[in-house]
Amino acid sequence: MTRARLTARIAVFAALIYVLSWATSYIPNLNLVFFLVFSSGFLWGASAGMLVGAMGMGLWTFFNPYGPAPIPVIIAQIVGASLGGVAGQLFHALQLHTGNKFMQTIWLVLGSIVCTVSFFLPVSLVDAWLFQPFWPRFIAGISWSLISFVSNAIIFSLLFHVTLRLYRSEKSRLSSV
Repeated sequence: MTRARLTARIAVFAALIYVLSWATSYIPNLNLVFFLVFSSGFLWGASAGMLVGAMGMGLWTFFNPYGPAPIPVIIAQIVGASLGGVAGQLFHALQLHTGNKFMQTIWLVLGSIVCTVSFFLPVSLVDAWLFQPFWPRFIAGISWSLISFVSNAIIFSLLFHVTLRLYRSEKSRLSSV
């Protein structure tokens, strides 16, 4: 794949994160960020997935309807979101998308958990550190993320077939060139 083509795909996925975050902004902790970053890591590698996560979350955290977060939280959100690209790359490298549907679903749920923890752990730590008292704030933040655990497991399981379709399409396009 050419650098220009990959750059365009990264930009489109980052823009999708921003736009879809607006669309789901009134439903607490339900969004497609994690899935899009994971998918981009699966499709184009960890670096591309991390760029998608950093750019998409950067846009969202600066320009969202609730106003920007404090700078340390912004950094934690960007780093946490970008880690999903690594999870997607590992999922692809370990061939966890092959095999029967049941095992694929189990791996996808585990992937969604990894992505969710990778985001909410640093964000909750930084938030609790900034706004104190640390332990009650941290526990409340982690508890609030339970919505994302459930919704991400469902989103990953229901939408991954779209990622596989895109992967197969890109693979066949590249092999025919």
